[in-house]
Amino acid sequence: MTIAIMQPYFLPYIGYLQLMNTVDKFIFYDDVAFINRGWVNRNRILVNGKDFMLTVPLKEASQNKRIADIDLSDDPKWRQKLLQTLGQSYRKAPFYKTVYPLLEKIVNLEVRTIAELVRDSFPLINDYLGIQTELVPSSAIYNNHELRGQERILDICRQEKATRYINPIGGMELYDRQRFADAGIELFFIQSRRVDYAQFQNEFVPWLSIADVLMFNDVPTVQKMLDEFELV
Repeated sequence: MTIAIMQPYFLPYIGYLQLMNTVDKFIFYDDVAFINRGWVNRNRILVNGKDFMLTVPLKEASQNKRIADIDLSDDPKWRQKLLQTLGQSYRKAPFYKTVYPLLEKIVNLEVRTIAELVRDSFPLINDYLGIQTELVPSSAIYNNHELRGQERILDICRQEKATRYINPIGGMELYDRQRFADAGIELFFIQSRRVDYAQFQNEFVPWLSIADVLMFNDVPTVQKMLDEFELV
């Protein structure tokens, strides 16, 4: 059993999906503190040839709250505005007619919290791309809030009977490979390789949201991109 544990990110960059695609079970780490100006409720898209931060408005967001407890904005117009931005930005993209309805379904999901919006968006994205990874929220299962950092990750691995744990490359300084080995778990880090593609006639802007990737590439091409990484 190979698992990964990541905070829920809204329409994340392709590296997030590379990680999800390479494990048996992907755990949305939603019972940890929300980080202001992080990636939970926002990501970058292409607007007029430049990167632009697309943001889902939240209600009373605070770093003193768990991600799972943060509600979406009560403003009924935010979904329409967000979709309008996506529509205006990508209307001339080659796969707009296929991908915009997918994004429309995601933005209009009838959910209360940002954690639910992200969690429920991925079955739609994964079905489109053929990703079959099992998805679970940490808030629903593990009941180990007293643990912190690496020890909490290890406890989740034990509960899942995982033999391999994969983390983004940025966590290399946070986790001790020997500590995982002592628990019978192989620890790997995923390093995404940059994937370039045509974005209209503009100079390429890398690492944008998966929404951007899907707008400019067909499914077989994106599936190949999902393998553009190294495990170290």
